[in-house]
Amino acid sequence: MNRRHYIDALRALAFALLILYHWGMLYVGDWGWHIKSPHTYEWLQWPMLFVNRWRMSLIFLISGVSTAYLLGRAGGLAFLGRRTLRLLLPLVFGMLVIVPVQPYVQGIGTGYVQPGYLDFLARYYRFQPWPAGAFDGDTHGITWNHLWYLAYLWTYTVALALVLPLLRSRGGRWLQARFTGLRGAAMLLVPAIPIAIATVTLQGRFEDTGDLIHDGYRNALYFTVFLYGFAIARADGFWDELARLRQRSLALMLGLFGLYGVLVAVLPDDLPACVQQIVWVLRSVYIWWSLCAVLGWSKALLDRPWPWLGWANEAVFPWYVLHQSLTVLLAYWLIPLRLPVGVEAVGVLAGTVIGCWAGFAVIRRLPLLRPLFGLKWRRRDASPAVTLPAAAAA
Repeated sequence: MNRRHYIDALRALAFALLILYHWGMLYVGDWGWHIKSPHTYEWLQWPMLFVNRWRMSLIFLISGVSTAYLLGRAGGLAFLGRRTLRLLLPLVFGMLVIVPVQPYVQGIGTGYVQPGYLDFLARYYRFQPWPAGAFDGDTHGITWNHLWYLAYLWTYTVALALVLPLLRSRGGRWLQARFTGLRGAAMLLVPAIPIAIATVTLQGRFEDTGDLIHDGYRNALYFTVFLYGFAIARADGFWDELARLRQRSLALMLGLFGLYGVLVAVLPDDLPACVQQIVWVLRSVYIWWSLCAVLGWSKALLDRPWPWLGWANEAVFPWYVLHQSLTVLLAYWLIPLRLPVGVEAVGVLAGTVIGCWAGFAVIRRLPLLRPLFGLKWRRRDASPAVTLPAAAAA
């Protein structure tokens, strides 16, 4: 089997980008978050928007690739059982132990929570609704915040297992072959069509709730790209074409984002329905062109046995679970000190990285902690050359 170093490397880099994005949420102007620095800048909206439209689509696409390889190792039911344990155990543990500091900090900021973390936990563990506006997820009494990805990924995994007989049927194999056989302009346009249809038909009907059940638009978007990843996992020709088109897709991506900036500047906030649908279609095409550019350049530049790959594959899941709570907690400690923005920002980011690094160093060595952070029960020596995205978060 060909070693796909670029998938492993891209996966690690995608989650690193996620950590940077959440750090940026502290400082971007006019965007709400669990806690905000007094140093906020509206210009940060542009780099944040640049990655916002495709960052999670990229992660779900990579997750689809990983799922295709994992399914090759086990039958449907066995695979589903392992993925359920690997995804839902860290989700439940994270919601109970890692995440609560985030609603605590946010609740203090909104005035619905009084300082005193143990008192907050005693109330939080009643699993009863909080006053509206207390924190994100207050209506449910408990929240998964950044761990929503695990719940969505598990749901898509179950859905995939249910439709797997169809995908493996003659018609399903024919459809996948037509998709992975796309080349040139067809590759850059056809996969964007389902994304555009989902956006035009569902975006206006569903808010981005993050609660899974009422998140119809994002479910349609993320499950679509998840299936794309599943389909292209072993399609060497598709990846080679992505690499061949990488300069073109990057230029198209940048040009379309520039057009978006112009439209934001000249169009009113209250758009006619037909204009709004055009904007949504352009955004859908931007998502796919961005994915093409990122995947193509990754195939061209990252396909080598990087010495850090083995460590990174094991580290990604624990870092993902830990990072946002560390960022929020560090901001909560540092913001009252009224530090210069550079000192504060570096302190939050460096503290998050050090905390994740130290936390992973402990987690990987303790068998009881490993499954709570998405790692296999027993530690295996990691090889820098791997054949598939190894950690369960993918």
